[in-house]
Amino acid sequence: MLQELFNLPANLPVVASEHGADVDNFIIYIHWLMAALFIGWSSYYIYVLWRFNGKKNKKADYHGARTHVSSYLEVAVAIVEVVLLTAFAIPMWAKVVEEVPKPEESTQIRVMAQQFAWNFMHPGADDKFGKQAFDLVSEENKFGRDLEDENGKDDIFTLNEIHLPVDKKVVFHTSSLDVIHSFKVIAMRICQDTIPGMSIPVWCEPLKVGRYQINCAQLCGNGHTAMTGGFLNVDSQEDYDAWLAQNTPADGEEGAGALSFE
Repeated sequence: MLQELFNLPANLPVVASEHGADVDNFIIYIHWLMAALFIGWSSYYIYVLWRFNGKKNKKADYHGARTHVSSYLEVAVAIVEVVLLTAFAIPMWAKVVEEVPKPEESTQIRVMAQQFAWNFMHPGADDKFGKQAFDLVSEENKFGRDLEDENGKDDIFTLNEIHLPVDKKVVFHTSSLDVIHSFKVIAMRICQDTIPGMSIPVWCEPLKVGRYQINCAQLCGNGHTAMTGGFLNVDSQEDYDAWLAQNTPADGEEGAGALSFE
């Protein structure tokens, strides 16, 4: 009953990840607190305007309110905020940071943001990336690949599109080729700044087959709005296997470099 009451006014975007409901519930709890504060302090303000208006108080009262009700209310609000922080926000953040899925139990994706597009690198059929180093990163080698590493020969590179299997955890290793961007997929309830020279993981578990927009949540230049053109495709296992087979380089062929964006 309480859960249904809290979710009644939400009207939030579609949730397609395992942890998305927890994020939405936290957002709803905060909005209920904000609504209570708005109603409470607005009511108090109207009461003060009526109680201490000039017609009712011909003589100034230099003592003002003599009760501590407002102080008690402020303490109560602070306690609620501490509960939201310690019981919801910190545990949720700790779970995301400390429980990053291992490679053997998840899909691993490299994300390289650039002005103004999303480059993706998939490990291919062998599920292994080739060696990489940030000092090898260049416009021609966006992911800093060791081109001699055999594990990287079947890596798959895409621009603004990536495919994932449903019901399997995925870890996005995010970085940037130029300035700070922010990798945000609203339906998955994930958002992570991408910083040049750093690889920062963010993960989720897609639960719904579909096509979901990728946004840049950090103002990154005049073409910032163009970075809404990326899409995350969550496929059934059968469709995902077909995509993997179709895009994996044939034997003897070297994986194509990430497409350029002009």
